Amino acid sequence: MKAVRFYAPEDVRVEDVPEPDCGPDEVKLRVRNCSTCGTDVKILHNGHQNLSPPRTMGHEIAGEVVEVGRDVAGWSEGDRAQVIAAVPCGECYECRRGWMAVCANQTSVGYQYDGGFAEYLVVPRQVLKVDGLNRIPENIGFDEASVAEPFACAINAQELVHVGDGDTVVVFGAGPIGCLHTRLARANGAERVFLVDVLADRLAMSAEAVKPDEVINGSEVDVVPYVKELTGGRGPDVVITATAANVAQEQAIEMAARRGRISFFGGLPKTNPYIRCDSNLVHYRELMIMGANGSAPSHNKRALEYISSGQVPVKDLITERLPLDRTLDAFGIVARGEAIKVTVEP
Repeated sequence: MKAVRFYAPEDVRVEDVPEPDCGPDEVKLRVRNCSTCGTDVKILHNGHQNLSPPRTMGHEIAGEVVEVGRDVAGWSEGDRAQVIAAVPCGECYECRRGWMAVCANQTSVGYQYDGGFAEYLVVPRQVLKVDGLNRIPENIGFDEASVAEPFACAINAQELVHVGDGDTVVVFGAGPIGCLHTRLARANGAERVFLVDVLADRLAMSAEAVKPDEVINGSEVDVVPYVKELTGGRGPDVVITATAANVAQEQAIEMAARRGRISFFGGLPKTNPYIRCDSNLVHYRELMIMGANGSAPSHNKRALEYISSGQVPVKDLITERLPLDRTLDAFGIVARGEAIKVTVEP
């Protein structure tokens, strides 16, 4: 079968590899969609400390069951399934407390286990152990289901900062995650959502799809006073930084309203992870700053429910579809910001 294999930074190959065998405690899928994200591009150029080469990449996966191990119950050939990416152990202190998104022993599909940029994928027992293989609702496609994994991360973040009725929400970053956050904030009851980016073309493309209440080009306006003006001087209730930009985190703290909630969703580069923070703003305004690290298996299930119910549509966010042998082209499209969401269809 064909697969996209990581060997080293700048050495990712589409090549023929043996089709994987399904063990007694595993499930084998025919991959139908594996969508791409910025992390794939980072791995292409820089590798990852948790990725052991050679490794098949891809972690936003939906497919059809073609074989079920003899020790696995509840699945049958022909079932449609979505796969979690972040795999908690289910046993550590954090998992026992229900904090599976920050499992101390987390492993990941596409890192420690072969991923979905391939014709076939074996879902390992570690995924099945934590109920991480999810049935795709009948009314949504494999392509939509593959978006459930990044969407699950957005659900986790908004849950942690309690986005709700009447909130004014600012989303930094007009990529696919920013689009998902914009739609999810509305589904969670936000009254107004502002979308911020510094890339005019990407901002226009995403805004056309998700229709924020205000589109803010950070390269043209001073974002903090502009948002303050839009909110009558108060600032937003929630700020989500869905971009790996230090300045976005700094501006989030500067603009947030009293008792504002801030989600540091996008991680910063390891070579420059520090920001300037006026601690007195945090102190006197009683700001709440919350990180967001991936998702738990339950968030993936909720993502599928949101999509299936129509509360958060995602199909129109998939603006590029490429075959498996063009996966490296897909990475280039992501890197250049030429599409909202790019999916690979093996």
